[in-house]
Amino acid sequence: MSENKDTDTVISFPMPEKDVIQNFILQESAIRGRVVKLTDLLNDIITPHDLPTPIEHLMAQTITMTALLSSMLKYEGVFILQIQGDGPISMLVCDVNSEGHARACATYNKDKYDELLKNTPEPTLKDYWGKGYLAFTVDQGAHTDRYQGIVALEGDSLEDSVQHYFEQSEQVETVIRLGVDKIDGAWKAGAVMIQRMPLDEKNVQNEIKEKDDEDWVRSSVLLKTCSKEELLDERLDGDTLLLRLFHEEGVEILDTKAFVAQCKCSEERLIGALATMPKEDIEHIIKDGTISTTCEFCKTTYDITPPDELLR
Repeated sequence: MSENKDTDTVISFPMPEKDVIQNFILQESAIRGRVVKLTDLLNDIITPHDLPTPIEHLMAQTITMTALLSSMLKYEGVFILQIQGDGPISMLVCDVNSEGHARACATYNKDKYDELLKNTPEPTLKDYWGKGYLAFTVDQGAHTDRYQGIVALEGDSLEDSVQHYFEQSEQVETVIRLGVDKIDGAWKAGAVMIQRMPLDEKNVQNEIKEKDDEDWVRSSVLLKTCSKEELLDERLDGDTLLLRLFHEEGVEILDTKAFVAQCKCSEERLIGALATMPKEDIEHIIKDGTISTTCEFCKTTYDITPPDELLR
């Protein structure tokens, strides 16, 4: 039997699946969580907007946080995370539907933005938005009433504000680790969130309450050891990351869901919107027989010829 000693055997391993969220529980405690890793999704959404890098960074954070929270949807619908304020950035919104389709857009004042960067070397979240708020909206259509929660921006980061929302509005203790960076010209992000499930304070025994407290403190400390490098490492999938963090806690992955950048706009939707406008307004925006409009989310431009019935 011959042997080719000049040929090295190269074993390659497939890269982990991109742009996914995984829901998990820690079996040893009343703690649930989510882990998300994003790459292509961020760049597909952000690139068409041609924004300054710091605003792209904030958009990447918002997209990642929206993906992280979108598993709150129990039926078909849309989860929307919106930040609004009176600062240099007036609005940033991202939505993800139950099929994993995501989109985002931002609005900012260039003069205010340039002035901020000139006078503030390292702006915080409040510096960018001024007096602002964070809005969580869950729209599940006919299945249930539209739900919206609003909270003032708190802390220096988006994860601080989201944690504040859950602790103040939902009475759910929450810890989030979020990492976002532009590496070799491409945005990457990763995030892990754990939440403490409430106990029945009236009926729970003291020893169970003490164990629950200890479990929460231990799991919170473990999550805070997670580094930005681990969150952004494409070779490190969610399963492996969670095992590194919580291998003694009995971590169990419940399900995995993929995301893709996909807008809701279409020519049919725009014609439908025109149908709700007065004839005079339509005539005002027509130029050479067509109406040109650009979607704020995906930056696709449509040149529409209004149907004759809209001009009668």
